[in-house]
Amino acid sequence: MSQNWWKGGIIYQIYPRSFMDSRSDGIGDLKGITMKLEYVASLGVDAIWLSPFFTSPMDDFGYDVSDYRDVDDMFGSLDDFKALVDEAHRLDLRVIIDQVISHSSDQHEWFKESRASRDNPKADWYVWADPKEDGTPPNNWLSLFGGSAWQWDTRREQYYLHNFLTSQPDLNFHNPEVRQANLDNMRFWLDLGVDGFRLDTVNLYYHDAELRNNPPLPADEPTPGGIHRSNPFSRQRHIYNLSRPENLEFLKDMRKLMDEYPGTTTVGEIGVDPYSALERMAEYTSGGDKLHMAYTFDLLENENGAEFVRDVLKKFKEKAGDAWPCWALSNHDVQRSATRWGKNEDPTLFPAISLAMLMSLRGSACLYQGEELGLPQAEVPFERLQDPYGITFWPEYKGRDGCRTPMPWSDADHGGFAIVEPWLPVDERHLPLSVSEQEDRKSSTLRSVRQFINWRKHQPALIDGDLNLIEGTGEALVFTRSCDQQKLLVAINLTGESIFVPYTGEIQKVHTEHGFTGRFVDNQIELPPYQALYADLP
Repeated sequence: MSQNWWKGGIIYQIYPRSFMDSRSDGIGDLKGITMKLEYVASLGVDAIWLSPFFTSPMDDFGYDVSDYRDVDDMFGSLDDFKALVDEAHRLDLRVIIDQVISHSSDQHEWFKESRASRDNPKADWYVWADPKEDGTPPNNWLSLFGGSAWQWDTRREQYYLHNFLTSQPDLNFHNPEVRQANLDNMRFWLDLGVDGFRLDTVNLYYHDAELRNNPPLPADEPTPGGIHRSNPFSRQRHIYNLSRPENLEFLKDMRKLMDEYPGTTTVGEIGVDPYSALERMAEYTSGGDKLHMAYTFDLLENENGAEFVRDVLKKFKEKAGDAWPCWALSNHDVQRSATRWGKNEDPTLFPAISLAMLMSLRGSACLYQGEELGLPQAEVPFERLQDPYGITFWPEYKGRDGCRTPMPWSDADHGGFAIVEPWLPVDERHLPLSVSEQEDRKSSTLRSVRQFINWRKHQPALIDGDLNLIEGTGEALVFTRSCDQQKLLVAINLTGESIFVPYTGEIQKVHTEHGFTGRFVDNQIELPPYQALYADLP
């Protein structure tokens, strides 16, 4: 694999808690992942992305790290992780791991020392501020999980900043020692053989040093991506607590580190910044001296259809320039795409065509575990909820547990994930969609997705070719992908109705090996429901 394997690559996201339980405790673990890597490799993907498995009190399921250099006992050991990396590399899979460095757990030794006094060596490793004269927080910043972003600490008699839970204090990136400590922790994992990092909330590292108030969100501006209207966070324009300009220099330092390890990559999650997310993506990935690629939320919204995707692609080309995106339809934080986009579509046909669309765009792509099975969002009753976000905002918002339920490997009890009751229940609707059930069906979503991915590997235009939209195609999404070796016409029908698109250009070859049945007949593209056409152009 080339050093630029990530460019146009397909990354399979694994949520460790819910992938495979090897220890019969109802929780997925690293050995369980290793057991199933041959299945992942069979899909034809280029890499796996592991959500956090580090030592943590698990207030936010690993996104609250208390030791950046060790594996939580829940998931196994460092030796288990090394074995996982070795097996992945044997199978030609690269390994990307989450790095959650904008904040830590309040159980981290750094924070324990920082909160002990105002003059200890780590006193300013976190964001501390005095109260106003009336005792209230220093400004109006809000937590993404609801309420003030400031928590009072009785030992220092100061507030500390937390953009998420109160148990997730924000690190102070204005302190050079904090920046270096985070880079050193990343080096630790690079030395163990990881091939890259997915950087959680990469635009939240820095805060405004003057602690200025955020202005209210104007009525005509979009709410922050992924934030429900019932959350007061949606009522501010977050210009002082995220996407600060100082971030660029730190990203340059990070890139220098990555360049010491050829073939590694970074993908940054640019979240809750709808006003300038695309510009931020261009800024963070430009020049070859910062991030390799950025994770875009544009297709994680509820809107769907050809017109919506066209608008996203046009805005991207206009605002993001030559930025390299990493597209996704699902992840561990949003409702599964088979429900969010496909709730009114054929559940046996829509998932495969939506993923073909995703993997035909210019950029890299993330598949979330179970997405290749067409899993719908699971229903989790309130009494089984684990997600603090969902518990707080229930019932208007049910949280993230519905996309985090265990991977169904078979139609056995608990989906073959565990032999005991798992940490979240398996939705009964997932059992007939399990891996073993779909492996036995010739026309299953799983087999269709696998066929398409393995065909895509041999189409250079789909890996790193330019994308040019063809307008005036109605409900069909039509564009070309072009590189020196190939020019490809792509036409996709995400609807349950047949679509006919006039096309008078010359066609060199219509591909059929990908499994879709679109045709070129009498100067028009014929797209049956949920089908696509891929054709070489002269």
